[in-house]
Amino acid sequence: MIRRAARERREFIYRKTIEQRQKAIEDKRERLKHALEENRLIPTDLRKDALDIQKNIDWKDQGADGILSHYDDEYKWAGVSDPKIIITTSHTPSSRLKQFAKELKLIFPNSQRINRGNYQTKQLIEACRANECTDLIIVHETRGQPDSLQICHLPYGPTAYFTLYNVIMRHDIENVGTMSEAYPHLIFNNLTSQLGKRCMDILKYLFPVPKEDSKRVITFSNNQDYISFRHHTWKKSAENKNEIDLNEVGPRFEMKLYEIKLGTIDNVDTADSEWKLKPYMNTAKKREFLAK
Repeated sequence: MIRRAARERREFIYRKTIEQRQKAIEDKRERLKHALEENRLIPTDLRKDALDIQKNIDWKDQGADGILSHYDDEYKWAGVSDPKIIITTSHTPSSRLKQFAKELKLIFPNSQRINRGNYQTKQLIEACRANECTDLIIVHETRGQPDSLQICHLPYGPTAYFTLYNVIMRHDIENVGTMSEAYPHLIFNNLTSQLGKRCMDILKYLFPVPKEDSKRVITFSNNQDYISFRHHTWKKSAENKNEIDLNEVGPRFEMKLYEIKLGTIDNVDTADSEWKLKPYMNTAKKREFLAK
């Protein structure tokens, strides 16, 4: 089993290296295509191979090679089978962090919460792989306040790291409604950049496909790279049939993405960083990464 996992991991890494090579070729092909369509001079670095590239332009539309990228390889079973998620905490969690983990279990259908105990990260990953789990979610805290969320997609990644702000749990919300167990509809707002779409894929594939008549809604709304998480149920208004009544069921928090690793959480030291927030850069405060 260990040898098989190692072989599959090598094959996955090899496919990603092939993808980078194909991406460079595709960039050249697009530049040459635009130059020909706009009747401009061919760029100097493309003139040597222009004839070979031009021969295959019409036969290299997107999708011709099957799997387009390692994104499709990572989530190839999305929509075919429901995700199976394990939720746990850091070591020696406080009562508030335990409560937050229980509420996360109510948010994600088909999820299961386990006590961390003395288990190391590597042991958790091996157990999740053995039980064919699709994702591992770990929540951390500082002085009893949940402040970090790690989402590790299995079996080979990616792993996304979020910082949590303004966490308000269900029992802190007045007149909180009952928690529905229906599969929720998802709303993603203002995640329009390439990184925003990548973040959206990581989040949306944690949820199974809902039924059309589901009256449960989860919203991820981006505002200056802070993603607001809101959880509601709805019903038609008794007074006006053209209106609906929203009922917040919690929890409520903001999350900020600060890193995506191309690997699982047990090999973060050796895995490549797909993206990393660098707040010390001079232009960091002026830029938005999740929206165009």
